[in-house]
Amino acid sequence: MTEPRVSSIGDLDLSAEQKQLIASVERLTRRFTRAEFLRCHREGRFPEEIWQELGRLGVLGITVPEAYGGAGLGIQELALVEETLARAGVPIVLLVVSPGLGAIVVSRHGSEEQKRRWLPGTATGATKFCFAITEPDAGTNTFRIRTMARKVPGGYRVSGQKTFITGIDVSDHMLLVARTSPLDLAHRTRGLSLLVVDTKAPGISRTRIDTQVCKVETQWAVFLDDVFVPEGDLIGEEGRGIRALFDGLNPERILVASMCVGLGEYVLDKGVEYAKGRQVFDGPIAAYQAIQHPMALAKAHLELALLMNRRAARLFDGGEAAGPAANIAKLAAADAALEAFDISLQAHGGNGFTSDYDLLDIYSFLRLQRTAPVSREMILNYIGEHLLGMPKSY
Repeated sequence: MTEPRVSSIGDLDLSAEQKQLIASVERLTRRFTRAEFLRCHREGRFPEEIWQELGRLGVLGITVPEAYGGAGLGIQELALVEETLARAGVPIVLLVVSPGLGAIVVSRHGSEEQKRRWLPGTATGATKFCFAITEPDAGTNTFRIRTMARKVPGGYRVSGQKTFITGIDVSDHMLLVARTSPLDLAHRTRGLSLLVVDTKAPGISRTRIDTQVCKVETQWAVFLDDVFVPEGDLIGEEGRGIRALFDGLNPERILVASMCVGLGEYVLDKGVEYAKGRQVFDGPIAAYQAIQHPMALAKAHLELALLMNRRAARLFDGGEAAGPAANIAKLAAADAALEAFDISLQAHGGNGFTSDYDLLDIYSFLRLQRTAPVSREMILNYIGEHLLGMPKSY
């Protein structure tokens, strides 16, 4: 007896509530289609209406505690949302940053007053967070950032530059990583602080970075010139923001992996459907092992990445060390998605390079995930050092 086809092995152990969440997001993607996503990208327009609809569905409050208007769930559920959107060809990066990184950091490390001030609006979609860590000269070496927050009566004066800041043009607050004391090489993790900065504050200017990546968010270089930040907008303890920072970066990796798995499934499905309908010799090219085997291998790798990512999400939600699993999931998902893209493009032949089949725009987005928010090389460094016990290589 032939077993019924399953779209994903990872979906077999989902709860009824998680399946209902997926179904709600799938209904939304019937309105926010790939065609609408491409229109937003070409017009440089963020899909605000869809964002507000995600708020009404409760999606934006998934990681917000119930006491502040959220669902009180975890990164597992938010990852399902991101994965479902990407499976429809409509990945939304700001979900990674605002209800993902921003809401989690405030929920776990913010004061009671900060939670009351920022979390309810994040849950409804009325408030958006962006994240500012990357600098032109520091790159991956976060400890060498130069943006300084100088203590003054009542708060801080911040000066510096950030780059590749996603969605600051549509965000209300910027979760900013800055130095509150100079770098001490003997204690590199000290002196980094997290500040919530009003994106409209005097002294902030920005310049758009014109990228060739197909997405609905824009990238910006941000300049801070003596920007005043009230003392009450410091997250956690001054100079010891590294723990809160890492509590945000693991969910970031998990959510990016979710996008990669979802978009990898989307592009692989396009290739499968094309191959099943394309006849060149005596039957569909999907029957040829030269096509079928690479597609099957890509599917297997996507499933493996998904399972590791689900494991990482469960560890994080359970308060356990999620770094190794989150990093491996991000590495595996980005690689598997690109593998799926490549065989789908090959199966399409010359048609894959035409606008009608909408493949090459997907490549730019997927290829970016090997580089950001953490590069493939830095993840391999992490695995070598933390899982294999090898000497630090950088």
